[in-house]
Amino acid sequence: MPFGRGLQVHFIATPMSANISTIATPTVDSNQKNDTAPAVNHALLATMRGQRIQDFLFHKITLGFALSVLLVLVGIIISLIIGAWPAFREFGPAFITTVDWDPVNDKYGALIAIVGTLVTSAIALIIAFPVSFGIALFLTEICPAWLRRPMGTAVELLAGVPSIIYGMWGLFVFAPFCATYVQPLLAESLGQVPVIGKLFSGPMMGIGILTAGFVLAIMIIPFIASVMRDVFEVVPAVLKESAYALGCTKWEVVRNVVLPYTKIGVVGGVMLGLGRALGETMAVTFVIGNANRLSWSLFSAGNSIASTLANEFAEADTVLHVSSLLALGLILFILTFIVLAAAKLMLIGLSRREGAK
Repeated sequence: MPFGRGLQVHFIATPMSANISTIATPTVDSNQKNDTAPAVNHALLATMRGQRIQDFLFHKITLGFALSVLLVLVGIIISLIIGAWPAFREFGPAFITTVDWDPVNDKYGALIAIVGTLVTSAIALIIAFPVSFGIALFLTEICPAWLRRPMGTAVELLAGVPSIIYGMWGLFVFAPFCATYVQPLLAESLGQVPVIGKLFSGPMMGIGILTAGFVLAIMIIPFIASVMRDVFEVVPAVLKESAYALGCTKWEVVRNVVLPYTKIGVVGGVMLGLGRALGETMAVTFVIGNANRLSWSLFSAGNSIASTLANEFAEADTVLHVSSLLALGLILFILTFIVLAAAKLMLIGLSRREGAK
C-alpha cells in the first residue's frame, strides 16, 4: 500500500480558554464634558482672534512702510517739478539744448552739465567694467583660499570710503600724476589717431573730464566687483567641475558656464555702478574743473549736473537761478530713472530668453 494511503489526520480545534484581561478606560461624565467644551472653544476662538489681529497689524504696518517710500518718491518728484517750472516756463524745451549758463544775465541752459554727466559716467563705466570683472573672476576662480577673504574684504572696504576723500585724493594725488604721465601718454598714442585724436588733445592740466571719469571708475569698481563676485559664487560647483572634467580651461569655463549662468546679475551690478556714477557729487566737483564750456577734448575742464548743484545752489539769489538748478536736479532724476528702467527691461528680456531656452 502506498505511503500515506488511508492515513487520516485530524486537527482538533480547541477553544482558547485563556482569560483576557480587560483594559480599564477612564470614564468621563457627560456633565463634565459639557462643562469643559465651551471653555476650550472659547480659548481657541480667542487665540484665533489674536492671530487675526496680529496678521492684520503686521500687514498694515509693512504696507505703510512700503507706501511711505512711494510717498517720499512722489513728493520729491512733485517738489522738483514745482521748483523747476519757472525755468521751463521761461526757457522752454530749449533749456535742455542751450549751452549758455550765465548767472549774471540770468540766462541758463543745461546742455553742458548733461554732457559732462553722461561723458564722465561713460568713461567710468568703460574703465570699471573690465577691472571689476577681473577682480570678481580672480576672487572666485583663481585666488588661493588663504588670500580670498582678506582681498575680498579690502575690495568691500573701498566702497565705504567717503566720496569727499576720493575727491581730495583725486585733486592732490591723481591729478598731478595724470598731468605728468597719463595725459602725455594718451596724447602721444591715441591723440595721433585721425578720428579720435581730438578727444586726447589740448592742455594737460590734470583736472578735467577724463580725470573725473577715472576717479568715478575707482569709486564704482568696489560696487560692481562685489556684486559680480557674489553672483559668480552662486554658480553650482557641479557645473564647473563637469566642464573641467571635459577638459575645459578656466577661461572656457568662465565664458561657457559662469557668464551664461550669471549674466542677469552681472548686468544688474553694472547698472548699479552706473547709477552711482551719474549721481556722484563731491568727488567730481574736486577734479572736473567746474568750467561751463563744451570741448571735444577730454583733457579740458567741464561740469556735471551734480557739481553745478554743489557749486551754485548756496549762492543762487534769483528765482530763475534757483529754478534752473532745480530743473537740473529734475533732469538728473530722469536720467537715473531711464538708466534703471533700461536695466530692468534688459533683465526682463534676458529672463524671457532664458525661459525660452
